[in-house]
Amino acid sequence: MKTQPIILTDQEIDRIVEMAWEDRTPFDAITAQFGLKEQEVIQVMRKEMKPSSFRMWRERVQGRATKHRAKSVVDDARFKCTLQKKISLNKISKRN
Repeated sequence: MKTQPIILTDQEIDRIVEMAWEDRTPFDAITAQFGLKEQEVIQVMRKEMKPSSFRMWRERVQGRATKHRAKSVVDDARFKCTLQKKISLNKISKRN
């Protein structure tokens, strides 16, 4: 049985890409905020990035403990970036 694809706005896609690029943001945080599993985040990144940028990103995050909460020794909820307080209910406020 196939599941319905998740429809994302341009702002949500931008935020997912931004969170995926951040070293300390685990995939679990993206799942909690947007409902996307790691494989779905990888698909979004592949679609939204140039091939060379995607390959560089994949090399960086593959096996990186901070991107996988289960592997990380840091468990103090550091996945929130400086923009996190400007976001409410998965929507990005106007950036000044």
